Amino acid sequence: MKQQLAKEYATTKSDHSIRLVWKRFRQQKYMQLFVWLGLISLFIFHYLPMFGILIAFKNYKIASGISGIFTSEWVGLKYFKEFVNSYNFKTIVINTLGISFLKLIFAFPIPILLALMLNEVKDGLFKRAVQTASYLPHFISWVVVAGLASVFLSENSGIFNILLMGLGLIKEPIAFLSDPGNFWGMAVGTAVWKESGWWTIIFLAAVSGISPALYEAAHIDGAGRLRRIWHITLPGIRGTTIVVLILALGSLLGGGLVGSNFEQAFLLGNAVNADKSEILQTYAFKVGLSQGRYSFATAIDLLQAVISVILIFGSNWISKKTTKSGLF
Repeated sequence: MKQQLAKEYATTKSDHSIRLVWKRFRQQKYMQLFVWLGLISLFIFHYLPMFGILIAFKNYKIASGISGIFTSEWVGLKYFKEFVNSYNFKTIVINTLGISFLKLIFAFPIPILLALMLNEVKDGLFKRAVQTASYLPHFISWVVVAGLASVFLSENSGIFNILLMGLGLIKEPIAFLSDPGNFWGMAVGTAVWKESGWWTIIFLAAVSGISPALYEAAHIDGAGRLRRIWHITLPGIRGTTIVVLILALGSLLGGGLVGSNFEQAFLLGNAVNADKSEILQTYAFKVGLSQGRYSFATAIDLLQAVISVILIFGSNWISKKTTKSGLF
């Protein structure tokens, strides 16, 4: 008898819960519609195409169409080995890691410093003007940025060379666009200019979440501005800093915080500076489309994706062990 009553109670409770869920669903039907449209879009454009990863392990030909993804000859790790043993493998990997690490070193602290400085500005109008001017370049496409760079950094008529020569800092124009030795610096500089202001918004939001009472108490105790920043602001945004750093490390091979390495290398790179501008993404793009070697190009991209996943989980594990906080 007791078991039967318990079973009936459980069934009644379950039915009640289901009715509550459906009632809440009907109340939120428009919001649910937006959510499900987003999930469907994510599934169609991000998860379904992942079946294409199979061609990295097969001898795929474009003439075989979509069915060829499943019917092509299985070749295992052939294309991975071919890429690792290729003559330009070392150069491509060094260029990719070099540009990415330089971006991480210079681009990661700059938004934090900019957020700290803007937080100390008391003039609201000036603060808004600087913030707007700093994140406005984020909305400019890399195609436009590359065009501006070509104009401003031109060896013959570029304003930078004219200015530097006018100030007597250089005697001859600098070949920013054609000298391979200048490509890394140009890539990092344009990326920092374009994206630093945008990431500053994230850190400003984190700073705004710190209780003003902490600053008032520190001020009463005699702490100066730098001490308040060091002991209150920086610890207050530590969680945000760690999350952004993990995301930056995870997307290290793709450009990290400051945009796509591919767009920069593809638009600013040329035959003259190819020794320093050729990276994993551009190499895979050129080989895949120009030579029709889709399996080989997919193998390169899959290798990059696996490394990125390892970096995310590895950096998150280290963060959990050292700071007790992480992305997940």
